[in-house]
Amino acid sequence: MNNLELWSRYQKYFYNNNVLGLSIDISRMRFDDKFLDGIKGKMDKAFRDMDELEKGVIANKDENRMVGHYWLRNAVLAPNQQLKDEISSTFKAIKVFATDIHSGKIVAEKKKPFKNILVIGIGGSALGPQFIANALGQPNDKMKPYFFDNTDPDGMDYVLGDIGDALNETLTLVISKSGGTLETRNGMLEAKAAYEKKGLNFSKHAVAVTGKDSKLDKTAKNDGWITIFPMWDWVGGRTSVTSAVGLLPAALCGIDIDGLCDGASACDQATRSKSIMQNPSAILALMWYYGTNGVGSKDMVILPYKDRLSLFTKYLQQLIMESLGKEKDVDGKIVNQGITVYGNKGTTDQHAYIQQLRDGVNNFFVTFIEVLVDRKDKSMDVDAGVTTGDYLSAFFLGTQKALYGNGRESMTLTVKEITPFTIGVMIALYERATGFYASLININAYHQPGVEAGKKAAGTVITLQNKAITHLKANAGKSFSASEIAKTIGEADEVETIYKILLHIGSNSDRGVNITGTSPDSAKFSFIS
Repeated sequence: MNNLELWSRYQKYFYNNNVLGLSIDISRMRFDDKFLDGIKGKMDKAFRDMDELEKGVIANKDENRMVGHYWLRNAVLAPNQQLKDEISSTFKAIKVFATDIHSGKIVAEKKKPFKNILVIGIGGSALGPQFIANALGQPNDKMKPYFFDNTDPDGMDYVLGDIGDALNETLTLVISKSGGTLETRNGMLEAKAAYEKKGLNFSKHAVAVTGKDSKLDKTAKNDGWITIFPMWDWVGGRTSVTSAVGLLPAALCGIDIDGLCDGASACDQATRSKSIMQNPSAILALMWYYGTNGVGSKDMVILPYKDRLSLFTKYLQQLIMESLGKEKDVDGKIVNQGITVYGNKGTTDQHAYIQQLRDGVNNFFVTFIEVLVDRKDKSMDVDAGVTTGDYLSAFFLGTQKALYGNGRESMTLTVKEITPFTIGVMIALYERATGFYASLININAYHQPGVEAGKKAAGTVITLQNKAITHLKANAGKSFSASEIAKTIGEADEVETIYKILLHIGSNSDRGVNITGTSPDSAKFSFIS
């Protein structure tokens, strides 16, 4: 296809919405009109499924839950008055609490004003707040955010070292729906110990975002934490960013959460259109279906040409892969569905994996994200009449052209600038596209059995660890191979896991386990009392 033919195709399949400040170019996806005509029936069903979802149908049947993240930015749509009131009152409470923190009405234990936030969560309870802070934060924000988003002790030490003596001016938000998420619980215990080490009462610096009557809810009430915000069971972690999970840390930083929710609400409204080519989320979902043959046969590469969007790919990884990566469809048939999502940012990728994207295995399609406004202030010239932002745009256009010229498919999302409204639009756009695509391939986007299986397996490992260590302590000073320990504790088929457990523990000198030998077959373990 020559340039003029491509220009004609660009105009034919160009979507633009001035209200959202969003346009989508799908001209470089090589579908034809027959594809759009042939999938209309599936898309009509996806529209019906989404309507039922928003009305409050039980969508997560594993846990007998509704899925209502769309109600968070328009409480009027919630299926009963109680939910409407809870959503509205929580949104107001978030803003009041942030104002009280900023004004000094609520202060830290030693009357210090809060200047920092430590967010403790994992998955959606951390990725959403991190993405918002990275996309919209400013150097002069009212509070500076930090994150515990893993159960890595060295990572937590790094964050605590960065906070330093300002821990007494740091508000900690512990975010967990169930209150039993082990990574979050571990982070909370590590944070509590850090406060106590500095002679501070953790409870006087702590806020919970959790489900009613959860373990965390009970802990916060019993220990007298500052306050508790709700996390409803009908909001999944990966779609929780417009709940207290994302809005509370954003408001504390001073980010415009009204603008964020307004953008999401406006996109929700636009993506309720039943006209496929006038619905931006439907357009995305159909391009995913075309690009992967509806079976995940190609990867989705997200390339935002804006540093502010560098975490958007990680955010979308969870949203899309946790929602769509399913073994079975809704009829119980094994389908092993999903779309692999990866990416970085432009032009960083010019010097990373663009070489393979252009010349290597053609097992992907690209979504470019273009931001038109370079910066708030005037840009200097780095060459005559050319700015750094011009180069950023040139590298984007050049990469798009180079990939298409070598048979690689792509689409482009364009927004004018990065604002709270725009970020809200992008969040809602991909949430609904994910739901539409799930309907197209007949899977449930709103449960996560694989994640639960991983948690259960981790619990089994800890049980093995306790049994192995108990055996070593009971025979202190004596050395045993992993195989000997496994047989003795009645876990002969778990010898490899026991070896790995003891290798880890023995590598940490404070744990009391000594290792001799350097290979799996020669290693011996003993407990030093």
